[in-house]
Amino acid sequence: MAEEKFLVPRDVYLKSGIHIGTKFRTKAMEQFIYKTRPDGLSVLNLQKIDERIKIAASFLAQYPPEDILIVCRRENGWKAVELFGKLAGARVFAGRYPPGILTNPNLERYIEAKIMLVVDAWPDRNAVLDAVRIGIPVVALCDTNNMSNFIDLVVPCNNKGKKSLGLFFYILTKEFLKLKGKLNEGEELKEKVEDFTEE
Repeated sequence: MAEEKFLVPRDVYLKSGIHIGTKFRTKAMEQFIYKTRPDGLSVLNLQKIDERIKIAASFLAQYPPEDILIVCRRENGWKAVELFGKLAGARVFAGRYPPGILTNPNLERYIEAKIMLVVDAWPDRNAVLDAVRIGIPVVALCDTNNMSNFIDLVVPCNNKGKKSLGLFFYILTKEFLKLKGKLNEGEELKEKVEDFTEE
């Protein structure tokens, strides 16, 4: 595959470890696995990661930013999702997802969303189930050990590492803003990948 087809150079992907999976692999994720290393770790296919990030960005860009909800229970992703929320204008829950926030209009913090992105479908399962209850699509970052139940769009990637989550949200922000016409083709974000990564 030609280098220029990737959203970021191949070595940037490789350095972040976005393709390094876990020792567990589910049936749902097999199609995205490139190989299993001698140490038992499964490695995700970079080309498929890149393709799915493009699809996720264009899927999200079909919605007004205020209708997008990003949920991240995993601490390694908090800084990345908060910066995405700030730059893209999307709503973000970094930390514990408040139960019933999408399903109970009597709650003071009740919100309406039209699409949800979760960083890991397992720790973020309550948010996924709420999205299913109200019938909105769910985009989920899935590692080799994730199931894909109730997920409308699986984005294969290492959804546990700070660097890989930082890179994912950096690329997503850039692509999303381009599609929304807030960033010109060839224009770079003022923020660097490092700004999306926890110290």
